[in-house]
Formats: sequence, structure tokens, C-alpha cells
Amino acid sequence: MSVRKRQWTTRRGQQREAWVVHYYDQDGQPHIQTFNRKKDADEYHATVAVDVRKGVHTAPSRSITVATAAEHWLAYVELEQRERSTVTHYRAHVTHHIVPRLGSMKLAHLTTPHINGFRDDLLRTLSRPLARKVLTSLKSILKDARRRGNIAHNVAEGVKITIDKRGMKRAEIGVDVPTSDEIRRIIAATEGRWRAFLVVAAFTGLRASELRGLRWKDVDLKRRELHVRQRADEFGVIGRPKTQKSERTIPLGPFAANTLKQWRLACPKGKLDLVFPDDDGHVETHSKILGRGYWPAQIAADVVSGNGNPKYSGLHALRHFFASWCINRRQDGGLELPIKLVQERLGHSTIVMTSDVYGHLFPRGDDGGELAAAERALLS
Repeated sequence: MSVRKRQWTTRRGQQREAWVVHYYDQDGQPHIQTFNRKKDADEYHATVAVDVRKGVHTAPSRSITVATAAEHWLAYVELEQRERSTVTHYRAHVTHHIVPRLGSMKLAHLTTPHINGFRDDLLRTLSRPLARKVLTSLKSILKDARRRGNIAHNVAEGVKITIDKRGMKRAEIGVDVPTSDEIRRIIAATEGRWRAFLVVAAFTGLRASELRGLRWKDVDLKRRELHVRQRADEFGVIGRPKTQKSERTIPLGPFAANTLKQWRLACPKGKLDLVFPDDDGHVETHSKILGRGYWPAQIAADVVSGNGNPKYSGLHALRHFFASWCINRRQDGGLELPIKLVQERLGHSTIVMTSDVYGHLFPRGDDGGELAAAERALLS
């Protein structure tokens, strides 16, 4: 293995030089790699020497492209039986953002500076949340390539896009979160399936996908509790909940339990045993829930914006309401729940997520008064 300078004269009489790394890989095959600068040649020489000793070196001439590695990864994800909607999003990341920027580049030529440039370009052209997801997909592609032996190192491992917590909008009651009075009016303005759906959504905090996949066998009306064990994705395919923490048990109040008892008598029957199916017993679409249930209920209850449209466009507002209601039930005659219990009820993966979104809603109390009382008790 050696690094040597090569000099030559072009047809036009110009002097040229380059630095050539000559080496044998772990299989005894010879390779040559050329660089314009000695520094780059020396760095490559040192890296290759280590990789050859470990038996993990892949020569650039045999290296696959990022686009090919991406297809390998997508095939792997599909074999792992990921949800169709998840695979669709991953494929969109590859097709629209990764391949156009890096697709033709060979893995062996990919460096951390390339990944940092890719990261910066994403942040310039995409929203920060989407840029984060695309970068995560690229890192997964390279992780899969390393697992297959196509690269020795994941050069994207240390590259990150952090969450911009300063730019995060906190949920505001009456703007992003329905008030208690608005929820009362919305429920009073509905009946039948939509009344039952909105009651359960508001008083359990289930995600829309969890509501659409909820089965009667997971509702215990005697014990007044509900178990989240599955969900329906955007294509109506039933699968496991979003995360392990999403599998949870949520207590039902008497009002919610009685509403479900009444709805069970009229609920369409189907093989899926769904609590909120369509008329044929199949998974109800998200758009129909909004267009036929949630939005008309708000209009009927006069919970509207200035132009007369429904005030809250998405079902996630009801999940926000449940969280705020758990935190501030004292105003409705109850007791607020500790943040750890709120996290468990919502199925958040970490307590940090719950705190970031809802921490500002917890009662603060009179810090000054409590401090003065503590001083008096200590000094007395």
C-alpha cells in the first residue's frame, strides 16, 4: 500500500500532477484511487489501511450508489412488515429529496461534509420537521448499507437536525384547544354515532387512528375502561399502535361509558368488531369523520371562526382538550393529574414530550406565598 505523486504533460503542453493511492483489498485485489491533493490521498490511505485490516473495505469501483442503497433499504422496510403509510412516507423521502441530491453518488465517496451539505440544503428548502425526517431516512439507508457490508462506516451518524423548541407553538386554550364550554356545546349538538365518537375522543384523548381502529372487545363497560391495542392507518389497514407506550388502558367516566352502551345497540356490525365503523362495518375514513361528524357538529354548536367555518379543523384538538382537562380538572370540580399520569393516558413515548406540549398548562400556584410560608416554618 503506497501513496505516490504522478506527473504528466497534456497534449497542449500543460504540466499536471496528482496523488495516487495504490493498495490491495482484503481479498488481494489491487486498486488505484487518484486525488488532486496529497492531504486527501494520505487521509484515504490511512482509512483504507484500517478498513482492509478489519476486512470491511469496499473499493469505489465496486461501491453501489446511494439510490441503489435506498432501494435495498425500502425493500428491507417492507419485509419488516412496516405499515403501508410508513413505507409510503419513506419512499417519498427517497424519491423527492434524497435521490435528487445524492442518488448518483457512490457510497464509498460519501463523506461527513457531504452529509452536512445535504443537511443544510434540506433546512434551506424544507420545513424543519420534514428536513429532520428526511435526514433520519438517509441515516437509516446508510445504517442498512453498513449492515449489508456495503460500507464500513455510517458517515451520517453524527449529523443531526435538532428540534427548534423556541419555535414550537404551545397549545393555547380557546385557540388550539377547545374550552370546556365549547366541548359541552359540541356534544349537545350531536347524536348517534357522531355523539359517541366525539364523547370518546374528548374524554379519552385517543389519536384519530386509535379511534378508527378501536374494537368492542377492547372496551370493558363493566369496569369502565378502554384498552388501546391497535390502530387503523390512513389506508384503513389495521396494525399495532404507534409505539409501545401507545398500548395503554384509559378509564372511562360514567357519562362516556353510558354513551357507548347506547351506541353499541345501533353500531353497524362487521368482522372487524369496530366501535366506530362505516355503515358496512369497515374502517371509517378520516375525511368522512371530519366532513360528516366533527365539522358539522361545530357549526351546529356555533363553535366557528370569523368566516363561519369550524373553529377547529383537526381531531387532534380533542386530544389537546383531554390533556388540558386532565391537567386542570379542578376548574370543573375535579383534581388535576400529575404529569406522569397524563403522559401514560396520552400514550406519549416520553414525559419530555408531554412537558414540552402541555407543561405550561399545569397550575403554578403562588410561588411567592409558598416561599414566605416555608421561610417562616424554617426560622420558627
